Amino acid sequence: MTVAILQNLIDAGCDEKTITSFKSCKSVREEIRLLEKHRAALLDKSHEVNRQISCLDYLMYNLEKEIKGK
Repeated sequence: MTVAILQNLIDAGCDEKTITSFKSCKSVREEIRLLEKHRAALLDKSHEVNRQISCLDYLMYNLEKEIKGK
């Protein structure tokens, strides 16, 4: 594995377990499947964070509405 690939994995948020698994892949196809799995996990996290932001926005909206109503 090149230094550039290792750095890219680190920059993509891969943990040691994922990097070790990547190193032990027997084919490019296997590497891609592993990266797709990591990408899906990141996307799930992103959706969860977006949901949390929406909840905060809703709460702030209601609090601001309460202030204006007084």
